[in-house]
Amino acid sequence: MMANPHQHHEHAGVDLARAAERALTDAGEQWTDLRADVFAALSVHASPTSAYDIADQVSARRGKRIAPNSIYRILDLFVSNNLAMRVESSNAYLANSHPGCLHDCIFLVCDECGEATHLDNDSVSRNVRALAEDAGFKAERPVIEIRGLCADCR
Repeated sequence: MMANPHQHHEHAGVDLARAAERALTDAGEQWTDLRADVFAALSVHASPTSAYDIADQVSARRGKRIAPNSIYRILDLFVSNNLAMRVESSNAYLANSHPGCLHDCIFLVCDECGEATHLDNDSVSRNVRALAEDAGFKAERPVIEIRGLCADCR
């Protein structure tokens, strides 16, 4: 089955930080210096990263220890506002390169190297949400992860 890609602009670098700030403030939230530092630390990672790793990076940048629970709260805010995606099975996070685009994510997670490839497929998402609805369940955030080996690790 082929993924049906969304038509959206992928942001990177400073453009990604600006798009994230715009999306968060448009949602009525504040873009604080700490949130900016957390997003900057998150967005440099191509692979999912933990809140503890982000806490270490932000702490080093700021010259004072930032508790992981503070980072978790900010990451939860980012996930709920579509600035970040959470890879549930590894409790790790990725910056969303298109924060203005709302959709469900499918992750292919490599058990060898930890790489997580993000796919968009609206028909799969619609089917999963329809299955939930048919069961009388209101899906808030479907989580679809496929564990296995990436092409490089195979």
